[in-house]
Amino acid sequence: PLVEVGGKFLYQEDLQAALPLNLSSDDSVLFAEHYIRNWVEDALLFDKAEDNVRDGEKVRALVESYRKALVMHNYQEELVQQQLSVEIGPAEIADYYEKNKSLFVLEKPMVKGLFIKVPLQASGLADVRRWYKKNTQDAVEKLEKYSLRNAVTYDYFYDRWRPLEEIEAMIPAKKWESGSDYLNQHRDVEVKDTAFHYFLHIEEFQGKGKQKPLDFAQEEIKEILINLKRVDFVNRVKEDLFRQASDKDRIIYYYLNSDE
Repeated sequence: PLVEVGGKFLYQEDLQAALPLNLSSDDSVLFAEHYIRNWVEDALLFDKAEDNVRDGEKVRALVESYRKALVMHNYQEELVQQQLSVEIGPAEIADYYEKNKSLFVLEKPMVKGLFIKVPLQASGLADVRRWYKKNTQDAVEKLEKYSLRNAVTYDYFYDRWRPLEEIEAMIPAKKWESGSDYLNQHRDVEVKDTAFHYFLHIEEFQGKGKQKPLDFAQEEIKEILINLKRVDFVNRVKEDLFRQASDKDRIIYYYLNSDE
């Protein structure tokens, strides 16, 4: 333990868990001192409050009520994610997408393609210039094998949409403005600096303000559908639990047996 107040302890692992990553030694010391001081003050205030709060039973009842609500909420969320995620299939997602296209508009340009970064003096650059422009199995396989020996970075994203700004960040001396149509018109880009060659091939481009592709929007749509079905699903779960408990005589209504 690092410190004790009234039988309550703050442990080293508690402080370690709260410590932000990548702090300097001096900042870590300052953070630790501040954290420990706050913990001690909170512990002292809690002890004082416990001694002086008159309606302790009311507080305990509120705590128990909150605990009950929190447990039920977490359980419901687990059920919703487990069951509804399975129930919502590709056909339902596609149907919602077609009927609500106005909801799915890109806020930033998105691209699919391939990026490779190699040292300036790397061998086989002529081959790389041929391969990186082609979305064929043969070209991709050759480029992958080449990248194992020569590439500093190899990023294949033909199969998923990436924000254009992420790709821009990997290439120095860009020839285009963020959000411009340059990459829609120039699908193959080669840039070099004093140390590296940068090769980028854009297979698909979707500009800002355009329709979100279905494969990019599907997770968002799935979450929307889950939220739309959440209330009905939770009510069904409650009804099923009630019916099962009734069938097994787990519910005893004393007031129904009362003579009053």
